[in-house]
Amino acid sequence: MKFKTLSIPDVVVIEMDVYEDDRGFFLESYHAKKFEEAGLPATFVQDNISGSKRGVLRGMHYQIKMAQGKLLGVIAGEVFDVAVDLRRSSPTFGKWTGIKLTPHNQTQLWIPPGFAHGFYVLSEWAEVRYKTTDFYSPEWERTLLWNDPDIGIDWPLDEGGNPSLSAKDQEGKYLSGADIFD
Repeated sequence: MKFKTLSIPDVVVIEMDVYEDDRGFFLESYHAKKFEEAGLPATFVQDNISGSKRGVLRGMHYQIKMAQGKLLGVIAGEVFDVAVDLRRSSPTFGKWTGIKLTPHNQTQLWIPPGFAHGFYVLSEWAEVRYKTTDFYSPEWERTLLWNDPDIGIDWPLDEGGNPSLSAKDQEGKYLSGADIFD
């Protein structure tokens, strides 16, 4: 495994070693010791899988208490995955970083607690799996507006520019009015 930071240094891309032959492939998607050595958490408490159609945008979600770190990967399709730093004391507060994730590039993304997270589906269908460092807690869940101009996420939207959003995601807060981390 190789661990590389994105434009926000706390967000880490994990490039997995893939062993292929004519039968298929094998890879290690998680190894506690290697994660610890890279300074990433080695304990996760919940695994989730999300399936979505092309043009769906899920996010930008976070929990203000019981904040979750997330280890994400795509098992089918392609998504543009985004993290927004909501830690007021951070030099990258209010900044975003993003990466395309597919099963073919064999990468995962680590997003630490204190970030909003979301993704946009680029393929006809995509399945995202993610591990979290704390349990889902709906009373602490918050949503940041996906298209807040003060953040300026450069989403690679389909023609027309209108993603498919849940009611909750349509009602996200602007950064200026959102609950944030100290």
